[in-house]
Amino acid sequence: MIDKSELEHKRSKHKYALLALFALLIPLSTFAQSKFVERSTDVLCLAPTATGLVKAIVEHDKKGILQLGLSTATTLAVNYGLEACIKKDRPDGTGHHAFPSTHTAVAFDGASFLMRRYGWKWGVPAYAVSTYVAWGRVHAKRHDWWDVLGGAAIGAGCAFIYTRPFIKNTDLSISPATFGTDACGLMATVQF
Repeated sequence: MIDKSELEHKRSKHKYALLALFALLIPLSTFAQSKFVERSTDVLCLAPTATGLVKAIVEHDKKGILQLGLSTATTLAVNYGLEACIKKDRPDGTGHHAFPSTHTAVAFDGASFLMRRYGWKWGVPAYAVSTYVAWGRVHAKRHDWWDVLGGAAIGAGCAFIYTRPFIKNTDLSISPATFGTDACGLMATVQF
């Protein structure tokens, strides 16, 4: 039988392992060349979503996995639909599917999921990576600022639509109540 402190210690180890992995993925962008920046954003755009998926699996959070899947699928559908309709040229001239930025949309979807579902201690590092991805796409001349702002809005918006905070050990009770002699209603109590 595993006691509660041992289980909490194991979860804490998983959390720090995820944070360490996340920190290792953040490149030193101040010394980066355009090709390195472009390639790093190709990988890092997936880091917040992958971190959210691993966190949900570690927490046995089936609802979180579903919410992440729905928000990511919606982000991609909206993003690709807009790219097909708008056909904006890329700043480097390599195509006409610049608006909105898919890399930025996916990164901000994952970051917003982490922040909304698991709190700011997960969201802040994920938003830092997402901001680097947005900057990197502009720096590598794959997008303009409007492209990455559009992608960020789509990704964050989809995550906020589907994601609900993860609450453990909550107790909800609803009971009838009277308020004076003329009013009656329901009283709800939530214990965390």
